[in-house]
Amino acid sequence: MKNKSERYIPLVVSVGQVAIFPYYIIWLKQASITFTLFAWLFAAFSFTAALGYRIFQSKKNTSSFIPFIYMGMGSLYVLVSILSNSFEFLPYIALLIQVILGFLQGYYHAWHIERKAYRLHAVNHYLLVGSVMVVLSFVKILSPVIIISAFGGVLFMIGFGLAWVTQVTCIELDDVK
Repeated sequence: MKNKSERYIPLVVSVGQVAIFPYYIIWLKQASITFTLFAWLFAAFSFTAALGYRIFQSKKNTSSFIPFIYMGMGSLYVLVSILSNSFEFLPYIALLIQVILGFLQGYYHAWHIERKAYRLHAVNHYLLVGSVMVVLSFVKILSPVIIISAFGGVLFMIGFGLAWVTQVTCIELDDVK
């Protein structure tokens, strides 16, 4: 491991995605109106996740996009928390969100499984998700929208921080040449 962010950030992201998943499902069910549309939205997510996974595998230098993947996922979660459920175009917006989120998560998961720490993350992931879900089950004060928004903000800040650190490192390396 080169640094701690390379070790812990993917674990935080994957645990956070699973922990907010029930809250996201509640929002998506409200946005989709019918179960059939709900199922189609998940199908769109799955197909584009497969596309994101495949595109990651076909590229050579793919790690440079990871900060933008984090920022994209974070922005979508914040957008979900802002949207009103009474919006008449909400199912169409939900479809667009599902397509983009599916692609980003597929790309992220393809990148994550190639990390050296992935095997360690797999064990810790289950332990942390269980702990986080138990804690969240006792939280009655916060609405699901706040939890989704908070996680989206954290993802965006992580992505922005990684992009900034990467940019600073590239500038410093260019100055050395």
